[in-house]
Amino acid sequence: MFATLRSRAIPAIVIGALTLFGILYLTPLTHAETNQEIIARRRVELQKELTRLEGLMNEQQKLLSSKQGERVSLERDLKIIDTEIEKARIAVRAQEVGIADLENNIFLKEANILELTEKIEREKESLGSLIRRTAELDEKTLVEVVFSGKSISEFFAEVDDFEAVKQALQVSFQELDGLRSRSSEEKGLLEEQHLSQQELRELQLLQRDRLKDQEAEKARILHATKGEEKRYQSMISTTQQTAAQIRSELFELRGTNSINLGDAIEFSNFASLKTGVRPSFLLGVLKQETRLGEFLGNGNWGADMHPTRDRPLFKVIAATLGVDPNNMPVSAKPSYGWGGAMGPAQFIPSTWACYGGYINSNTGDCNNAQRGMEWDAFWAGPWTYHPGADNLRNLRGKQSPSNPWDNQDAFLAAAVLMRDNGAAAGGYEAERTAALRYFAGWGNASNPAYAFYGDGVMQHASYFQTQIDALKQLSQ
Repeated sequence: MFATLRSRAIPAIVIGALTLFGILYLTPLTHAETNQEIIARRRVELQKELTRLEGLMNEQQKLLSSKQGERVSLERDLKIIDTEIEKARIAVRAQEVGIADLENNIFLKEANILELTEKIEREKESLGSLIRRTAELDEKTLVEVVFSGKSISEFFAEVDDFEAVKQALQVSFQELDGLRSRSSEEKGLLEEQHLSQQELRELQLLQRDRLKDQEAEKARILHATKGEEKRYQSMISTTQQTAAQIRSELFELRGTNSINLGDAIEFSNFASLKTGVRPSFLLGVLKQETRLGEFLGNGNWGADMHPTRDRPLFKVIAATLGVDPNNMPVSAKPSYGWGGAMGPAQFIPSTWACYGGYINSNTGDCNNAQRGMEWDAFWAGPWTYHPGADNLRNLRGKQSPSNPWDNQDAFLAAAVLMRDNGAAAGGYEAERTAALRYFAGWGNASNPAYAFYGDGVMQHASYFQTQIDALKQLSQ
């Protein structure tokens, strides 16, 4: 995982990635600059570019929102598609900038690790010399020193020398321990950077696929209508569905069989009553997760799930539900990180714990908030199921443990998490931000490189809202 840095020169791959935007040559390089200074300056430039791209995406979103408020027409809908395509292209560029920034970071981490490795080797040599010197002094007994013909002052100088060497030895041990700790920390951070880089590359593939879909949709509309408004209005009227058709439409779910859209809407309505999260938004999140699930494929808990964080708890979840863990579908791990997400809402076991009532017997909590143990020790358990702490079970008023593969439990769990992420406030920005927090974490929710996920959720939500509205209208 960790690349060996044999030179202080900047790798060609970093230079190639950074020159994508032409922003790296705004300020001429000087021979006096160190690699760290060059990288730091370029990171500032990359951040400026990310900020600019984020502004462009916001402008496209404002245009998109204004167009969606207009009367349905061919011109309007083609403009909406064009705006979405342009926004997707900007997002791809933002991901490229994000990847370049990570490559900068990776280079610096590798350089730091190399420097620490060299210091460790030097400290080992120093420590070896001190140990040899200590052994030499220790071989001399007090009697040998006294009868060696040396003066009293020479004798005490010898004793003082021995004490000084012992103190230096202690300092050297501490220095070496500190260097090893820092080196281990740097390697952990480097691994995280590599994982983030690989993740962005995978997400960029998804974004490019989405861009192709949008371009294909525009081509389909133009082909069907020949660019004529009358034909477009006729096409819209002929695609109006009956309530029965809408209800029988399949809603694909990750980790279980597909269900009728009518059932999915009912589950979403129930979850909305309990959490305040808009039903169509919840459907959009689950639809987007299904899309990602298809991309990642199916996995096995023993091979794809995080070994220390999730596997111990997963065994307890399976035992509580009375199922064979080997037969339960989970997401496969991608080229970055770990898989092991369960059911339609794609919860990993360590996240499910606080929703499904699983408590660490040592700490008495579900999230390591009480004692702040080392993470591996905390996730090792032992874990026990507590019905009173099972939020989903209590919200539903059911008599059995909540189940991540149960459709209604999954819908409710996703809604509770979306509520915790701020979606219950309502409105486009609050919902989109909640979706991004769900996918990329709170720290990356505003990162333009992850924007496609939030945009995808909101597009799905818009579609499902039209279906829900149509059902209401047809049932009146």
